[in-house]
Amino acid sequence: MTYRLDWKVRATVLALAAISLLVAVGADAALVRVGRIVVRADGGFSPTTLPRNTHAPIRFQGYADISSTDSAPPPALRSVILDFDRAGRLSSRGLAVCPPRRLEGTKPNAARRKCGKALVGTGTVAALVTLPGARVTVRSPLSIFNGPRIDGNATVVGHAQSTLPVRRTYVVVVPIERLRKGAFGYRVSVEIPVIADGLGVLSHIDAKIGRTYTAKGSKRSYVSARCPDGIFETRGRFTFEDATVIEGVVFKPCNARP
Repeated sequence: MTYRLDWKVRATVLALAAISLLVAVGADAALVRVGRIVVRADGGFSPTTLPRNTHAPIRFQGYADISSTDSAPPPALRSVILDFDRAGRLSSRGLAVCPPRRLEGTKPNAARRKCGKALVGTGTVAALVTLPGARVTVRSPLSIFNGPRIDGNATVVGHAQSTLPVRRTYVVVVPIERLRKGAFGYRVSVEIPVIADGLGVLSHIDAKIGRTYTAKGSKRSYVSARCPDGIFETRGRFTFEDATVIEGVVFKPCNARP
């Protein structure tokens, strides 16, 4: 799939001259390097043929890999903000809700059993953990559940679990803000928790989001979209522990049908 890519990079503690690489990798990913930090990310949706004026069910998928240019781990990622095209729509009316407290201390399989009716996405997370004499990568299944509304906004609840240096469950509530003006319709704000008591840094995340369900006798879709102008726009902002900020906008094509 071809797409237009317009990445802009800002480093609050680095001069713009420190941007040493900004390229599209193959046809499906973007690679950005600022100082020691390397971010490779991409996302998309299916199906890509959608009605022009009415919404149809879709699924989103995306990933990000974070690494460094040397043998030391990159600075810890502290927050991610994603803005999604106004042509998309989220609807959780009638969908089961998973209270975050229900997931405390649970393993991945147990979390999905307890809140399976609220599951809206799955994926994988990985962290690079530095231990005495060793640096290891720890992976966990990622579960994303429909969460309770906060201040009128929808939320999702992310669940993962690490095993090093001790077993620990991470439950993260992510607000989804409805934007009233501009090209974007929703803003997702993720605060990345401290990993392994500060010994770990997030190195990978991938997720697929979307489900259909029945409520009050009607079939519904958690995410849906239309294709009014042939382009879906997504904007991302990654903020790191050393105050580096990487921002980018990715455009993906869609095909309109009546």
